Amino acid sequence: MKARILPLLLLICIFSLGAIAQSPDPSQNSGQTAQGRGQRAGRGQWGGGTMGPGSGVMGTVTEVAPDHFTIKTDSGELYTVHYSVNTHILKGGGGQRRRRQDQADLPITPPQTIKASDIKVGDAIAASGEVDANAKSVGAIAIFQIDPERAKEIREMQANYGKTWLMGKVTAINAVKVTLQGGPDNAVRTFVADENTTFRKRRVPITLADIQVGDMVRVEGAMKNGGFVAATVAVMGPPPQRTGQENGANPVPPPQ
Repeated sequence: MKARILPLLLLICIFSLGAIAQSPDPSQNSGQTAQGRGQRAGRGQWGGGTMGPGSGVMGTVTEVAPDHFTIKTDSGELYTVHYSVNTHILKGGGGQRRRRQDQADLPITPPQTIKASDIKVGDAIAASGEVDANAKSVGAIAIFQIDPERAKEIREMQANYGKTWLMGKVTAINAVKVTLQGGPDNAVRTFVADENTTFRKRRVPITLADIQVGDMVRVEGAMKNGGFVAATVAVMGPPPQRTGQENGANPVPPPQ
């Protein structure tokens, strides 16, 4: 069975692992030997509830062991999530909340690092890493403990994907019809814009003509007459660079 990409969890992992990269774990040193499957950064998709970059699974913990968790996915499959000293184990953070487009520029609270022992039977977790769908196992590079409210939201978002929202990379634009690749199974989907569709890149209003092939977009709308009609289209991009002049601060002079 192919794993399903979880767009929301993808965003969580991109943000969280980016923060991790900027704040290395002081308990690790450059001479440390990699142990276990947990630090293997794989490629693929989210299985049973999976994602990229890398892959992953989401489910409810049914067993806790010193080097792995067993989880049950929404589809009833059992996956073994292997972790090691190099696996990042996290919880919380504003990045787990689905944010509206008008909140795009609000700061995201980063997830907190927790211990493997903080995860208990019955918890919902998502594991990003290398998925072996045949062996039903994941070599986790990151594990997220998800609170029940967030887990419910994620499941609802999965159920509504393609019905009320889309997300992916723009692969083609033909007049008012836009083709995306992403979502479950990295599939190709299309949406159309009409006179009521609004476009934004962060807080800045744009038009359909400003969207380019290769852009990552999030679309909200509804199915009408067999097609997805967009109500709002948001181009996703990195946050703007700070100039050093916010709040009256003096800019840093360039090096001589």
